[in-house]
Amino acid sequence: MKKALILSGGWEGHEPKLTSKFIAQKMEEINYKVDISETLGVLDDINNLLTYDVIIPNWTMGEMEHATDPSDSSKINNFSNAIIDGVGLAGWHGGMGDTFRSNTEYQFIVGGQFVAHPGDIKKYEVIIQDKNHKITKGLDNFVVNTEQYFMHTDPSVTILADTSFSSDTLTWINGVKMPVVWTKEWGKGRVFYSSLGHSLNDLKDENILKLTIQGIIWATRV
Repeated sequence: MKKALILSGGWEGHEPKLTSKFIAQKMEEINYKVDISETLGVLDDINNLLTYDVIIPNWTMGEMEHATDPSDSSKINNFSNAIIDGVGLAGWHGGMGDTFRSNTEYQFIVGGQFVAHPGDIKKYEVIIQDKNHKITKGLDNFVVNTEQYFMHTDPSVTILADTSFSSDTLTWINGVKMPVVWTKEWGKGRVFYSSLGHSLNDLKDENILKLTIQGIIWATRV
């Protein structure tokens, strides 16, 4: 049985308690043991972190201190070292992509950071760029009605799905292609991120849910 840790907290607008519980239930249905932590204190114990196969941040905004030294036992170093050792990292929307805004070490691990959602809730198409990957298996292009994340992204990420921007007011971003789903490596750890999943209702969308669960499975330590 694989073991997952969900960090649930931060800005309440993304419904961290509801979405964490929902994803935990879906993972338990496929034989994961899931722990939900509503405190970041769990990151103080590197030995405990190493018992997990995947960590799922669902903690929009919030604060985590920077490391003062590469060898110290700060939360961010423990988090980083667990993934380097092979623990997977997976998450969605602001819960992983708009987390600990001031912590650049965290952003380096994730591979990107939210900066805006022009037009707020809107319809747009998610274009699957790699239909052969385990994360996107069984998915075709699909339309969503939710926030369209404009992000700063690491050029080393592997893009599995993207979207194209169109704005009546910010005309200079028209046609900009933006990653929606990506993967990367951090040491031995696999990293999966999807910008979809603004609310519980969004995560219940069959395409978004399939993408999210398959992404978590892919990132899980083998």
